This record gives sequence, structure tokens and C-alpha cells, in this order.
Amino acid sequence: MTRIQEMSLNYHFMAEQESGSTRHAFFSFNGTAGVWRMAAMEEAGGWNDRTTVEDMDLAVRAGLLGWKFVFLDDLTVKSELPSKFKAFRFQQHRWSCGPANLFRKMIMEIIRNKRVTLWKKLYLIYSFFFLRKILVHFFTFFFYCVVLPTSVFFPEVNIPAWSTFFIPSLITFFIVIATPRSFYLVIFWVLFENVMSMHRTKGTFIGILEGGRVNEWVVTEKLGDALKTKLLPQIGKPRNGCFESMNSKEIMMGIYILCCACYGLFFGNTLLYLYLFMQAVAFLVSGVGFVGT
Repeated sequence: MTRIQEMSLNYHFMAEQESGSTRHAFFSFNGTAGVWRMAAMEEAGGWNDRTTVEDMDLAVRAGLLGWKFVFLDDLTVKSELPSKFKAFRFQQHRWSCGPANLFRKMIMEIIRNKRVTLWKKLYLIYSFFFLRKILVHFFTFFFYCVVLPTSVFFPEVNIPAWSTFFIPSLITFFIVIATPRSFYLVIFWVLFENVMSMHRTKGTFIGILEGGRVNEWVVTEKLGDALKTKLLPQIGKPRNGCFESMNSKEIMMGIYILCCACYGLFFGNTLLYLYLFMQAVAFLVSGVGFVGT
């Protein structure tokens, strides 16, 4: 699981952050191993607790004031990844819910801003927020985990190969090329990302609609001292035995996709069922808590 998380984070740093710095475009402050100029923080109004992504909030406000950000790729800083699948789920909820909620609260501020160019406004609204923080989650989950599996029941529906294989394969190649040593895990990475897209989509909906968990903040449990301090709260009534690590949402999605795969195997005329079987296994493995530490 650590190698799979590493692939996503390497793409984030090496592609999104470094390319943004090279082009002197906006990229979000990560909150880890970053340095602020006091003048920039003071001019932007300092930290704001209106969302769970206060680091992104401050970065966007500073960017709208004309401040530029620099990513130093020659510096290495040690960090820890979430230690358990449950901790990773909480982290991904915050990382998807927070930006969506910030977009809701800042879109008019971005539009009315007079200190940055129209191009930068379009970049912030469309590319940074709408495309990468909202649309990507929706598309990944609904297309690959809902529409594609359901299509086996409707043979008259023809989904073109470029949308299901060629373009996704090209995008995946550009993402995983940032971590060549983990290239052999690319299939597992794709399946795992599709599983996590369900939680990211849910978090995005909550952020946009300001649902009940919009301000939920759970400190991400790591492999270090966090294991001793029990940072993750118990949500609802405590569960015992083998049911403690089970996740009902993943199990239900896994069962549905497994049914679609079986139908495609016996009645379909394509090899789509191979992907569906693998995706169903990914959901079920995550659902019963076998992802590991």
C-alpha cells in the first residue's frame, strides 16, 4: 500500500508542484516542509479555519494578491504516509471535501479579484479547482465503477475504446513514470485509485453541499508515535472481532461489480469482464480490511 500511495504523491510533487513552479503559475501550499514569507501571510490575512484545508486557503488568497510560489526539487524532507487503510480513508476525505468546500466559498472572490489576470482566474477556477478537485473524482468513480460495469447489461450501448483504454492508459503512464521503481504495481494502483475515488467523490459532494462531515478533522494516523496515541476516533458504536475492519461501502460496490462481471462473462461479447473481476476483488479486499499496513 505504501508504494501505491507513493506513486500518487510523486506525481503530485514532480508534475503538479514542480511544473507550476517552473511556469511561475499557481500551485497549492502543502502544509508540510514549506516556508512562508511573513509579509505574504500578513497581506493575505493569515490562517483561516473556515475549511479543513487552511494551507490551500492561505495559498489561494496569497496567489490572488500576486504572490508567486517556488518549489525546490533539490531538497529532500522525510515524511510519513498513513499507516492503515482507515487512516488513509480519513485523509482522502479531508483532501477531497476541503478543496470542494473552499471552491464553494471562494469562487466569487476569485471572479471579482482585480489584481490577477483573467488567465490566472480561469486557471484557478477551471484547472486547479473544478477539473482536478471535483471533476476528476466524479468521472473516475461514476465512469469506471458505475457506468462501465452497468454497460454489460446493455449490449446495444457502445463505449468507444479510446475512452475506456487508450486515453486512460496514456494518462496512467504519465503519472506512474514519476515512480519507475513501482511500475510493476501500475495495475494495482489503478484498481486502488478507483476504490478511493468512491470516498473522494463522497467527500467532494459533502464539501460542495456543506454536508454534515464538512468540517470533520481527523489527524492522520502514522507509523510512528501515532500508533501509541490512538489518534483515530471511534466513529459510532465500537465494533468487535472480524467486523472491526470491514467497510460496508466497499463491500456493496464489490458485490455489485462482481455481479456485473459474472453477467459479462456468461452473456457479454467483450473482455470487459476481466477488468470487472479485478475491480470487484479490489473493492472486496478493501472492504474486508485486507489492504494491510
